[in-house]
Amino acid sequence: MNILEMMKTNIAGATIPEQYKSLSVKEMEERVSEIKARLGKRLFIPGHHYQKDEVIKFADATGDSLKLAQLSAENTDAEFIVFCGVHFMAETADILTTESQKVFLPDMRAGCSMADMADINQTQTCWSELQEIFGDTILPLTYVNSTAAIKAFVGKNGGATVTSSNAKKMLQWAFTQKERILFLPDQHLGRNTAQTLGIPLDKMAVWDPIHHTLGYKGKVEDIKIILWKGHCSVHENFTPTNVENIRKTKPEMNIIVHPECPYETVALADYAGSTAYIIEMIEKAPSGSKWAIGTEMNLVQRIITQHPDKEIISLNPHLCACLTMNRIDLPHLTWSLEMIERRELTQHIKVPDEIAQYAIFALNRMLQRA
Repeated sequence: MNILEMMKTNIAGATIPEQYKSLSVKEMEERVSEIKARLGKRLFIPGHHYQKDEVIKFADATGDSLKLAQLSAENTDAEFIVFCGVHFMAETADILTTESQKVFLPDMRAGCSMADMADINQTQTCWSELQEIFGDTILPLTYVNSTAAIKAFVGKNGGATVTSSNAKKMLQWAFTQKERILFLPDQHLGRNTAQTLGIPLDKMAVWDPIHHTLGYKGKVEDIKIILWKGHCSVHENFTPTNVENIRKTKPEMNIIVHPECPYETVALADYAGSTAYIIEMIEKAPSGSKWAIGTEMNLVQRIITQHPDKEIISLNPHLCACLTMNRIDLPHLTWSLEMIERRELTQHIKVPDEIAQYAIFALNRMLQRA
């Protein structure tokens, strides 16, 4: 189910009861703390880097989506995993955990617009048309920021998942398997990664899933990378103009961006890398250093708070929070935990067995090489 469907449909667990909206912060924090104490090791709360501080303060672990899913699987004492992130992250946690563990998403509307830019029907149509053009010369790769159904499609067709940290390594592996790569769903990560391997832009095409067209000028046999026309609505708003403004007004600043940003922005930045890379770079930077960061605003604000000895700003000062990434808040977390205690498991994320079976193939091919 994509974001629009979740917004339009009154699915079980999607609408928070009115009573939670009138609770004070103190009341909710006390309730969450009490439930955590009562459930002990039976409860595990992973919190993604991009979540709000009011939720992160109760997280048992923070990190990117894959790391948190792996930690959930390793935490075998945890019967209840309340994933503070978005839908595809909770799906991955469910795929990797055991049948005795249950994964919950405090707000079922929490999603990722990029993941929803590649649905399974569009992908199957794309694959059929590309097979007609190129034959059996393509291997699919998908960013972990994708639905379980897309991961399953990739796994079923011999491909693998990738993260922003290991995309280069996985792309290198993929080219040992096939002549061409279909990269889903983020064109920017695919383009930026391929460029680091020396693949020129004129050997990259873009598949438009809406119009069923392959955007490319030249001979199709020269194509090495087929990029899905998808993007992160947050990272796409870090532009070359933002970089140029920093260079003019604060020329002493280091500019570091996430590879989900457009190619032109990444090319102008001083550094580019995953969320973990960005965090580590700032942590290791000398006191007094100055940084403009191109990634999600909750994380940037947290980094600013954690490093008062450095001058840190957002590369785009006018950036708004991601509508769906920021849905989980303290009221939803409180409600979710109380529902679990009452055994009303309406926010349960369960990936169908057949989809999970093939999705784990894609994940394991990556984990074996990461």
